[in-house]
Amino acid sequence: LLDVPSGQGALAARLKNEGFQVRACDLYPELMRVPDIEVRRGDLSGTLPYGDSEFEYVVCLEGLEHIENPHQAIREFARLLTPGGHLIVSTPNILNVEERAKWLLYGYTSHFKPISPEHIELQRRHSGGKHEIALHINPIAYPELRYILEHNGFHVAGIHRDRPKRLLWLYAPVVWLIRLIGWFASAAKRRERWTDDLLSDPILLGGNTLIVHATKR
Repeated sequence: LLDVPSGQGALAARLKNEGFQVRACDLYPELMRVPDIEVRRGDLSGTLPYGDSEFEYVVCLEGLEHIENPHQAIREFARLLTPGGHLIVSTPNILNVEERAKWLLYGYTSHFKPISPEHIELQRRHSGGKHEIALHINPIAYPELRYILEHNGFHVAGIHRDRPKRLLWLYAPVVWLIRLIGWFASAAKRRERWTDDLLSDPILLGGNTLIVHATKR
């Protein structure tokens, strides 16, 4: 199993304890705090330092929103996985009902606020030059993520949420209206536009994080 980006190694350590043979990869491998897990330097925007079909599992939690080109990262995951291999990827959920309301009111969502040059410089100083870790530069909605996955030979096996978001019941009338409009679409259009997924609890009523499980065809 490849964990990328691995950060300090908390997830890698837990997966190793679950019985996986874990390899870790990160733009800043010096962050790793787990001494018995191999870690290599790798950039999700480029070519990762592993061979074709080397892994049965790839886990990429909270990584795609930090890079300019998530298409390249998904292409690399497809290259690294064996046929039938599993990819678990997560990214901030910008399509839950609360984030949609914030976009309408403010023009941006909670995790993708306007980034000024001053903010970049502040993050650079506070992170010791590792500002990529803190900056969210690429909001990826579910339709875009699913397109990238399917375009690169993946099948979406499931979508999940980290946890139900608090106080979403306040938006209940809006949720009902969104679902009512969606359900009026024909069955063909609903399949073509992934309407059922977009109206599901993990997306519409999910918390901060959307989790997608995909398998390599």
